[in-house]
Amino acid sequence: MSSIYAFFGRSVALLALVLQGACAELPQHVDRPVSTAIAAPGGTALEALIQQRRRADGARFESGFLLLGGPPAAYGSRLALIEGAQKTLDLQYYTIHADASTARLLRGIRAAAERGVRVRILLDDFHTTGRDTMVLALAFVPNVEMRLFNPLAGNRDSSLARMINSIGDASRIQQRMHNKLFLADNVLGVTGGRNLGDAYFGNAPKGNFIDVDILAAGPIVRDLSRSFDSYWNNERAYPVQSLLKPQELQEIRERARKADQELTDEAARAQNAPPGPPPSTTADGEQKAGAAPTPAQLARAWDEKPLDLRTARFVWAPAVMLADQPGKIPADRGPEKTKAPGLVVSQPGDAAESSPRAAALQVSSDIAAGSETVVEGLLQLIAQARSDLLIISPYFVPGPDMKLAFATAKRRGVRIRVLTNSLASNDAPVAHVGYARHREELLRIGVELYELRSEQATVGNAFGSTGSGDVGASRSMLHSKVLVMDGRLLVVGSMNLDLRSQLQNTEIALLVRSGELSRAASAQIERGMREGSWRVELDKKKRSLVWRAPEGSNLQDTGTEPDASLTLRLLLRLFGPLAPDQLL
Repeated sequence: MSSIYAFFGRSVALLALVLQGACAELPQHVDRPVSTAIAAPGGTALEALIQQRRRADGARFESGFLLLGGPPAAYGSRLALIEGAQKTLDLQYYTIHADASTARLLRGIRAAAERGVRVRILLDDFHTTGRDTMVLALAFVPNVEMRLFNPLAGNRDSSLARMINSIGDASRIQQRMHNKLFLADNVLGVTGGRNLGDAYFGNAPKGNFIDVDILAAGPIVRDLSRSFDSYWNNERAYPVQSLLKPQELQEIRERARKADQELTDEAARAQNAPPGPPPSTTADGEQKAGAAPTPAQLARAWDEKPLDLRTARFVWAPAVMLADQPGKIPADRGPEKTKAPGLVVSQPGDAAESSPRAAALQVSSDIAAGSETVVEGLLQLIAQARSDLLIISPYFVPGPDMKLAFATAKRRGVRIRVLTNSLASNDAPVAHVGYARHREELLRIGVELYELRSEQATVGNAFGSTGSGDVGASRSMLHSKVLVMDGRLLVVGSMNLDLRSQLQNTEIALLVRSGELSRAASAQIERGMREGSWRVELDKKKRSLVWRAPEGSNLQDTGTEPDASLTLRLLLRLFGPLAPDQLL
């Protein structure tokens, strides 16, 4: 989550009037060879497998889906796609961290390239600094192309230095490509909330994200690939080689070589490690910033097994993709300097969902025409809710139209429940300010609010068995982006219900019409609300908020932000009014 960086970046931009020195600039006349997904995925082992599974299930629909709630399934699905790909791998992410979990994935991608798989990796440029620059070394592997979207000019030693360098163009700092895609042979793909890194796969020592992805199979993946291609071939996407100087290239190659050796040496020492904290941790066991992965993290990553696609239980259902166009982020110069937003809603015919066509057409009719962004499309969807809305949004900062949509739905008798981060569980506390200032109004509208309890016995306590043991047990952070409507429609994507996702970042989501998937997601969400979250209510007598303790927690209700220190609460109360909603 880059909210705190974005807010700081906008604040730093105020110094532009006095800091008008020379700044690094992005290259011009960049060569961007156009490439697209394979037109027909036939002839690959993955395609044959999906067709066999569909026939065996007697499926009416051509696309299948599998919810990936826990780290083992989320990590294993990506391993399976890497190992099963024969023609192409396309990855689109907001951030890829250079750590233990990603190291295994990237080694697998390198091996796929060596066996002839064409690999394209599109990465938002904001976090390609510090240790994470080592990920860029993949750009120099044969059969691998890597591009950076909406890059910031300047040195990659730190995010702060690059923000200061971009001080004259604050919008470049603010607007990010937040999409997440992992596609194999244009027939299988993963999308959802997860970036690539230890904290997204239950393997971080300090804290881990609770997240949800969805594995899609069949023709709907072609829509995801078309969205990827629109970003890949956009003028905002710069080949890595066009952005790095020869000296930087050599440094990255050398760091990557040393990192590979470091990983090998750490793994070899893991069996004979002495008692006490490993060398990459502090005395209290927390991982040092920018440190190499610990032996335990490496062991956990390499112990993970690929998802067995032969036995995975797909739910076959009609679906559509919602995707922001890359033009939502202005081009660097020329006539496209103004935004060119527009929501791409895949059509049932595009996804070859013609069996039966009538039901598939009904899915796309749930999205009202004229929406310009993914979030606005979801607001149109909310307008069609009849009885129930279950929402997970880790960063929840509702604008006026969002509150109006909720109020209108409540007048129709729709029950609305929202699960978001508490102050203690939020990895970007400044984002909590935007939510907190609307909390009482939402409660008066009738929205039921739940905030994740940060201190869990295990990461999985909020959603059943979704964690991976005792790793990161000290802190759980919500990162899932899910909406369930009327027990029949499920939305999983990269978007938050906030103004940043609505107005600035690009997002993507899948909307699936399936009672089975909706019921499964609802059961997990409702359990998380009951047993792993604080319910926020209005105490009408005291005219204040009260947090009701989770069921079975043996905790007491409280009248202040639970599990958050007095210092943190005071700091946010002091500086919160200075942070506009659209920057959070």
